[in-house]
Amino acid sequence: MSTDWTPKVVALDIDGTLLKWVDGQSEDYETITEPVYDAVHRALDAGAHIVLSSGRSPHGMTRIADLLDIPREEADQLWVVASNGAVVFRYPPMEVVHEETFDAAPAVAAVLEHHPRALVAVEEREVGGYRVNRVFPEGELSGEQLITHVDDIVGEPVSRVIVRDPDATADDFIELAANLGLHGTDYVVGWTAWLDLSPVGVSKASGLQHVCDKLGLSAADVLAIGDGRNDIEMLRWAGRGVAMGQSVDEVKAAADDVTASVNDEGAAVEMSRWFPQGS
Repeated sequence: MSTDWTPKVVALDIDGTLLKWVDGQSEDYETITEPVYDAVHRALDAGAHIVLSSGRSPHGMTRIADLLDIPREEADQLWVVASNGAVVFRYPPMEVVHEETFDAAPAVAAVLEHHPRALVAVEEREVGGYRVNRVFPEGELSGEQLITHVDDIVGEPVSRVIVRDPDATADDFIELAANLGLHGTDYVVGWTAWLDLSPVGVSKASGLQHVCDKLGLSAADVLAIGDGRNDIEMLRWAGRGVAMGQSVDEVKAAADDVTASVNDEGAAVEMSRWFPQGS
């Protein structure tokens, strides 16, 4: 980075970046620490735009904005990139301004052929929850879970599909997705056997590009911080992409730098580099 560079946009992943991972995680564990909170507000004081950018569905992100007290009173609505870039919305109130959808049925059928007991979920925005073929483990999905047949879950275009097999591993899903090809669909494997299916070409980077276009800015103006495989495109795209210290090697390799782990307030450490205390 040039010596006079300062981020104009700070794109922040949520789980594993703003929030610590906790066994049995549920909304009760959604806590913003003081160092992270203060760093976010120093960035706002300096005129930067904070953009939450997550694989979460929109209804799972507004609470985090509320915990951060953003947007501030009298400020413009917050920009939020949800569902790994498939949904861009403003808040509050929630106003979806951009959404990408796709036909997920062929990809879901291909995965279920190899993992017939896998759980499948699609966001149900009207009830602030999900349509699922069976209930997910406690704490893995926020909001109500409506039991629905798989054919109906993916019977119409959707923005994102979650496939989860508690009896498999992340490596199992990485191998499966690579072997299947999943033509016409992009995918990201999570920390466990959790597969996010999305429209081709859609990622956090594409969602953030939409935000930057609206703000009259570019990728070169963005500091992005994340920890998961679904952050790789965002970290490569941003003017400065920073991986959290606990990230897997492929995420670190995609980043310009690596900060401390989430348990050591890595997001606050990186933001403080550009927005120091007392500035």
